[in-house]
Amino acid sequence: MAKARHHALRDPAAPRRLGWLIAAIIILWPLWRTAQIQPALLLDPANLETMGLFLGSFLPPSTEGFFLGLLWQATLETLAIATVGMLLALLLAIPLGYLASNAARTRLQRNPLSRSILTLLRSIPELVWALVFVRVFGLGPAAGIMALGLTYGGMLGKVYAEILESVPQQPALALRHAGARRPLALLYGVLPVAARELVSYTVYRWECAIRASVVMGFVGAGGLGQLMDQAMKMLNGSEAASILIAFLLLVTAADLLSSRLRHWLDTPPAARHAPFGWRTLLTLLLGTIGVWASLRLLQIDWSLLWAEGALESMRDFVAGFFPPDLSPDWWLTILQASWETLAMSVMGTLIAAVLGLLLALARPRPLWSMVNNVLRSVPELVWATLTVLAVGLGAFAGTLALALHTAGVLGRLYGEALDNTPPQPSAALQHSGALRWQGFLYGTLPAVAPQLLAYTLYRWEMNIRMAAVLGFVGAGGLGQLLYVELSLFNYAQAAGVILAMLLLSLLVDAGSGWLRRWLVRAG
Repeated sequence: MAKARHHALRDPAAPRRLGWLIAAIIILWPLWRTAQIQPALLLDPANLETMGLFLGSFLPPSTEGFFLGLLWQATLETLAIATVGMLLALLLAIPLGYLASNAARTRLQRNPLSRSILTLLRSIPELVWALVFVRVFGLGPAAGIMALGLTYGGMLGKVYAEILESVPQQPALALRHAGARRPLALLYGVLPVAARELVSYTVYRWECAIRASVVMGFVGAGGLGQLMDQAMKMLNGSEAASILIAFLLLVTAADLLSSRLRHWLDTPPAARHAPFGWRTLLTLLLGTIGVWASLRLLQIDWSLLWAEGALESMRDFVAGFFPPDLSPDWWLTILQASWETLAMSVMGTLIAAVLGLLLALARPRPLWSMVNNVLRSVPELVWATLTVLAVGLGAFAGTLALALHTAGVLGRLYGEALDNTPPQPSAALQHSGALRWQGFLYGTLPAVAPQLLAYTLYRWEMNIRMAAVLGFVGAGGLGQLLYVELSLFNYAQAAGVILAMLLLSLLVDAGSGWLRRWLVRAG
């Protein structure tokens, strides 16, 4: 009888789970080694002393009048760069998204050219674009605006096309069959339904652009990032602390505004005759005012693009990248750096997934939500400057930087997913005598696991792009290789690295998509 009860209590899925665990260890062990993960370095006395001295210099934050004036100007500049960069992104995304989308078409088309342009734009990190445009405009916000516009134009165009295709097409097709041309069918048959989602996603991307504009300051593209880079290079902790505080306040304010606007736009509208409501129109009006104020603040001389010698200088600069260096020895070096970049992204995302789940489950919720906000508000490149001090140059510093930022992002997403999960299965198990952790493990987690995995894979796609540029502050991978070659003016070799970044990003996108489809079928 006891033996029969023992077999009844065994988990029938245990052998399969054990097999998956062994397979995961076999796959992840080489990535762990390549990422140079050595937790003991965090406790190394020399590293602790260096980090302690630097962090100790953060207190008190600088309140010197002249510096605070510079900080205020840099904060406004960061906000303006993000806003004008989004305007440029919209100017690219709207026509390219229109061409790439099959919405309001009477027959399906593959649209390879427009889709390829969108893929190219979003696959090259904005930091790489910024390096190119610093060559044309010099140090300052113009390079950051152009870089944001290109990368975010690719992202927005892809998502816009998908949103337009996801809404019911019957009204638009009815208009087409009645003789309307495609632009009119989209305007009256698709846009009224998709407008709130399009504007909501645009507002979310503007919030992301604020963080990205800080990152680009590290290569001289203006704003808080450029000020932070100067403070870190001079090991001026008090100024760095003030900049971090200003950035946290800016991101928090942008989060609140973005969240409020999305909630506002998601509110069901009252019945009306006009295709667009006052909320959408007011949001567009506020965006227009923001763009006008940003342009007034930045006062960029766009004529530099067409000035005598500017186009020739840019053409000569770009021509130096062609043909790329495709020699076997150089590509072997690139492959090694690509493998290191992949390892950083995978291990950083997995560590973040564990930390994010712990943060999502931790109580009291308000305290740990604040921790989430701090972790995700600090860009990965800023974290990398700190982790390099903590563990030294190399891939481990990049892995830690990705893990810290992504833990904050996933902690918030995981928390929202767990809050939306029905509590009945877990409660039923606990009423049957199961412990609380067993109720979560067998009642809640199986229901929410597909969504958690989807969030994790999405962040992995984002992290592979960021891992490719963390090397600009010494955190290993393709970024470090690119930074060295650009510093030595070896543009043909740098072109090979940029090509590898593009290919790696496309492979990870394809692999992530395949994993999501496989998980759906397996579920």
